[in-house]
Amino acid sequence: MTSEITLFVNPTAGRGRGAAAARPAARVLREAGFRVRTVVGTDAEDAARRAKEAVAAGTAALVAVGGDGLLSLALGAVAGTRTPLGVIAVGSGNDFGRSLGLPVRAPAEAAAVIARALREDTRRPIDLGRVAGRWYGTVLATGFDSRVNDRGNRMRLPLGRFRYDLAILAELAAFKPTAYRLRLDDGPVREIEATLIAVGNSTSYGGGMRICADARLDDGLLDVTVVGPCGRGTLLKVFPRVYRGTHLSHRVVTSYRAGRVELDAVGLTGYADGEPLGPLPLTATAHPAAVRLLAAPVKEKRRPNPEPLWKSPRPEAGGV
Repeated sequence: MTSEITLFVNPTAGRGRGAAAARPAARVLREAGFRVRTVVGTDAEDAARRAKEAVAAGTAALVAVGGDGLLSLALGAVAGTRTPLGVIAVGSGNDFGRSLGLPVRAPAEAAAVIARALREDTRRPIDLGRVAGRWYGTVLATGFDSRVNDRGNRMRLPLGRFRYDLAILAELAAFKPTAYRLRLDDGPVREIEATLIAVGNSTSYGGGMRICADARLDDGLLDVTVVGPCGRGTLLKVFPRVYRGTHLSHRVVTSYRAGRVELDAVGLTGYADGEPLGPLPLTATAHPAAVRLLAAPVKEKRRPNPEPLWKSPRPEAGGV
């Protein structure tokens, strides 16, 4: 193990904020006494390879400077290793950073958190999800939300959550529920109709949509949010509540927790950390303490872990 820190940078994150953020972050880390090396890939495949090479070479830490897409590549490099991960969230959505309670779009402040954790040798173990051979930190999206994600990724403006607000309105024109097959752990296969099924390692996606608002990063479980079949009017009422996480109490929404979630549906693409995975069927699994985060440990209130867990007193309203 060396004392050199690797800054893993997406120069295009947040329309150039990644490259700009790397400079103050590197300055803070150097002023704290650490040696800093910067890695920038020519594309996603090259970036992932370079990050893995840095970890294999014994870097003291991998610090991701960018948005959730870059973080997804960083997770693939450090998951299951002893190399800690630092997060400098400067992308458009920054859902992983938000879920972790880290500074967002404040590179110097985020670097100071990392420097302090390195000096004090503090690490926060966090869970990850794994699906289609890839690690993810935020949410696996399928259904209406994955269609919104697809449309939102094609849009150049506006940035952040407002892009997804517009994509939601556009997708409503062709909206209809989807026939799913859902299995939790070793339970029975359920055939249901749903507007969407989201599988969260952490709470949010789409720039602050708290679709799995009760998810925790240290419980070894995935939170599953099922929005049952509903009309456009109901969906328009439910979705604004997603930003506060209060949608979970709506009659069309039901929730579970599980260590393994199997999903199948015709004509749907899955997205994790905002990145396309391919068509369903997909199986997501929870991996406890898969990454050591450079931040002070947070004592999160533990919940009872019945599997599955209903959050709604009217399960039939959610279609399961």
